[in-house]
Amino acid sequence: MAVPDTPMMAQYKELKRQYSDCLLLFRLGDFYELFYDDAEVAARELEITLTGRDAGNGERAPMCGVPYHAVDSYVARLVEKGYKVAICEQLEDPRFAKGLVARDVIRVVTRGTLTDARAQDESVNVYLAAVTSDAYAGAYGLAACDVATGQFTLTELRGSEARGRLISELARLRPAEVLLAPGVARDQRLMKFIGEQLGAAQGSCHPSYFDEGNAREALRRHFGTTSLAGFGCEGMPLAIAAAGAALAYLHETQKVDLSHIVRLSPYLTSDFLQIDPASRRNLELTRALRDGGRRGTLLWVLDATVTALGSRLLRDWIDRPLVDPAAINRRLDAVAELVTAGDQRRALRAALKRVYDLERLAGRLAYRTATPRDLLALRDSLAALPDIKTLLGDCKAPLLAELDAAIDPLTAERLAVERALRDDAPASAKEGGIIKPGYDEEVDRLRSAKGAGRDWIARLEAAERERTGIKSLKIGYNKVFGYYISVTRANLAAVPPDYQRKQTLANEERFITPALKEQEELVLRAEERLVAREYELFVDLRERIAAAVRQLQTTAGAVAAVDAVAALAEVAVANNYVRPAVDDGETIEIREGRHPVVERVLPTGAFVPNDCLVDRDSNRLLLITGPNMAGKSTYIRQVALIVIMAQLGSFVPAAAARIGAVDRIYTRVGAADDLSGGQSTFMVEMNEVSNILNNATPRSLVILDEVGRGTSTFDGLSIAWAVAEYLHAPERRVKTLFATHYHELTDLEELYPGVVNCTVAVDERGDEEIVFLHKIVRGAADRSYGIHVARLAGLPPAVLQRAREILGLLESSEEFKRGQREVAASGRRRRTVSQISLFGSELDPLVEELRNLKVMEMTPLEALNKLYELHEKARSR
Repeated sequence: MAVPDTPMMAQYKELKRQYSDCLLLFRLGDFYELFYDDAEVAARELEITLTGRDAGNGERAPMCGVPYHAVDSYVARLVEKGYKVAICEQLEDPRFAKGLVARDVIRVVTRGTLTDARAQDESVNVYLAAVTSDAYAGAYGLAACDVATGQFTLTELRGSEARGRLISELARLRPAEVLLAPGVARDQRLMKFIGEQLGAAQGSCHPSYFDEGNAREALRRHFGTTSLAGFGCEGMPLAIAAAGAALAYLHETQKVDLSHIVRLSPYLTSDFLQIDPASRRNLELTRALRDGGRRGTLLWVLDATVTALGSRLLRDWIDRPLVDPAAINRRLDAVAELVTAGDQRRALRAALKRVYDLERLAGRLAYRTATPRDLLALRDSLAALPDIKTLLGDCKAPLLAELDAAIDPLTAERLAVERALRDDAPASAKEGGIIKPGYDEEVDRLRSAKGAGRDWIARLEAAERERTGIKSLKIGYNKVFGYYISVTRANLAAVPPDYQRKQTLANEERFITPALKEQEELVLRAEERLVAREYELFVDLRERIAAAVRQLQTTAGAVAAVDAVAALAEVAVANNYVRPAVDDGETIEIREGRHPVVERVLPTGAFVPNDCLVDRDSNRLLLITGPNMAGKSTYIRQVALIVIMAQLGSFVPAAAARIGAVDRIYTRVGAADDLSGGQSTFMVEMNEVSNILNNATPRSLVILDEVGRGTSTFDGLSIAWAVAEYLHAPERRVKTLFATHYHELTDLEELYPGVVNCTVAVDERGDEEIVFLHKIVRGAADRSYGIHVARLAGLPPAVLQRAREILGLLESSEEFKRGQREVAASGRRRRTVSQISLFGSELDPLVEELRNLKVMEMTPLEALNKLYELHEKARSR
């Protein structure tokens, strides 16, 4: 006959069966325990001791545990390592339970639902994202929720660029966890991007969660509405399906009402400057290429915020610059006012420093996990709001006036906390010492009784020392034995007969007396009732404050915006930035512009500023040549960054700037092998170029650096030339900055109006020495000075000398020169043929072949290959 499990282990196994994909933390007294395979995993990952426990069935179950007061940090470590964790709590006090203590899982923690502030970068949102699609329409729905702050957004992506925009949005959000509808999960390239490039966990939920009908019902039920029209998303069925799935998953795992998720915020990607993942990475907006950190990024330069919520909002502004000049100028007006009003800005920032993370405090209130210290932090934050409102009340900028109106000081809530909680309240609500004297009569009475009992015990200790003559006699306490009388071994002969031995230790004996135990019962009963009453009052207070979550979140959003605006003003003053003129024109004109990041890491005044003028007319393609290390890449990047700064509402590093708002920024400024995907450096480069050519619009800004360098010289030159012509074409006229070492491309200026040659000035001092002046001037470089750079890098003199000999032979080669002439001539013939063909009766076979090409159905790479084929045919003739 099989030996049954103990009741407790049977309870554990049933719960583990229900949560088989999780590590189950099972509450036993003051510890959360793990058993069997879970214990072995946790012991290994957390580096804690693996022990065992009698399972009652003839076996000893592997076991390990963590103390209840530190469980959050252990859970966070497990989740960050990729595990889901189910937290099983005791639902009743073991002291009053009849038989087995009732237990159940109260929450499942995953990468996208981790709310422990100690485990998070407070300046970053932790998103759970959900994605669904309509394969026939080529459309996607995307929703993202930060459960710690209650932010909940959704969008729908349609059209030929839908998949690319989905990837761009995921790259911007960088969700910790993604839920995928079954159809989306079959997209292997998307799965690879999510898992490898984003490093996001893939959550699992029932496919029915993505059903639009189920999703609508889940959203209506949560928000208490009869429709979703009030949120402005009724016409976004795929976005609604994604949002409903995310919400259902959160309810399933969090097992609370999520009352802090009070808004559903739809948005259109077209309302923001579109930046694809490669460009976001290349420009190092919020993550450094080197190590993924903040240092060396645009965020590092601009983030002078003094609150966590302001830092998160500023990051979002950098990730999503605006495109509407009116909205941009509203922000710029607010920044400009605080730039001018220095005393007001400094006072405002001083007041903001007193504000804690109101968004995450609201989340903990909704989760019912807010501690006494959280409420004290809320009290102190609310106390700062009247000062902030007073300072904003003097502001004239419309945005600042709106933010002032949105801030609710929540005076009643602040006063409620002030009246109830002691300033030195502990972190735990179950330890007592929370409630102020005079707040509650019963607390005062129990506290007095507890104090009187302890005074009696102190007097008893003095009396027993006098009675026994044992000067070292002490009365101690522990949770196992309660109060006891401690006597050292040297004094045992003096112990009176009414002492009852309770415990023997190496150096002492412990005793009790009937009088001591009687008083102990009075003291402990008073302590127990006092702790229970204080906890009851605290929970009641927390519930009352939680009722104001919606107002608290609105206030938090306004405070975050004030902090972000004030930070941009502070940075503008500190770094000598100017206000850009932003309009809906087609010109980007920058006078004495500087790279915001490079300038910060150089000594003051060391950065060499440069002008830039690019438009869709006579300056639509700037072709920039010059030596390595001279500053070409810095120059083109700084133009892109200045545009981004202007459109997010920041002043810019320049003497003056006029920015015609762009809708997209594309960069191709470097690539590396994608070995796991089987793609060479050149293929990665061509993928990025293809994305640019297929999606750039007349209002876009394109930044290209060394296109074609990943292949042979002639292939690379051919591709670079064709790409330049494509972007310059009259039907596109895309504003482009093109840095290159292919000096042959400088012939384009003679062939096409709108191409402007620029170069980096160099001071040549003899044959061996050059000085980079880092100044962009009109004209073309006639060489790359590569051998000079090689000398600076320390190559052996013999290698340098041989390189000069080979370079001389190549440059004198008649074939090399003829090739250059023919490339330029082919450009002129293309223009001539296109004009003659309007009048000629017979078409050249090559022209006929060109005319019959279905160009719009070709990929850029196919088009380039076809161009090369036609070029070869022309040369053979």
